[in-house]
Amino acid sequence: MLGVLDAVERNPAVTQRSVARELGIALGLVNAYLNRCLSKGLIKIGQIPTRRYAYYLTPHGMTEKSRLTATYLMDSFAFFREARKQCNELFQGLAARGQCRLALVGNGDLAEIARLVARDHRVEIAGIAPASADAAGLTASLEGFGSLDAIVVTALEQSRETFVAAVELLGADRVHAPALLRIPPLATAPATTGSEP
Repeated sequence: MLGVLDAVERNPAVTQRSVARELGIALGLVNAYLNRCLSKGLIKIGQIPTRRYAYYLTPHGMTEKSRLTATYLMDSFAFFREARKQCNELFQGLAARGQCRLALVGNGDLAEIARLVARDHRVEIAGIAPASADAAGLTASLEGFGSLDAIVVTALEQSRETFVAAVELLGADRVHAPALLRIPPLATAPATTGSEP
């Protein structure tokens, strides 16, 4: 909703199609957001020449946009602080275990935070590879990094799948992830009892 309000504020003659393209969401979703904004009194609509519409933020819309922006910034700062704290703890533990040459797997904000935090520790980031849900794809992505002591998963999307692929490649003792990714423990094979047939 913040993206829609921002687009309307910047250009009242904006089209739903251009907003969808800018935000990377479906046209129908933009229409739903605009209708929600209209029903809440956040924007008003006016007709401009031939079958075109202009959208205007109302005073209530400007207030809501400011509130959403503040919430977004607070959430972003909270994410940064927590990610920095967890990466500090993770890198400190890895350095103590002798796992110092690392690859980050997963591009994005968490990878950038991890890369910055790594400078304060006795670890070396060999590179950042894109997330991959299969071991073969991950192997290809890591090919130019040289020998690695461990992998740190930093993928915010498909983090569990990427973690599983990395464990398949290197083993569970060499794959790590910050707790904020909430990767559930991997299922272990049940112990067999008795004799096999």
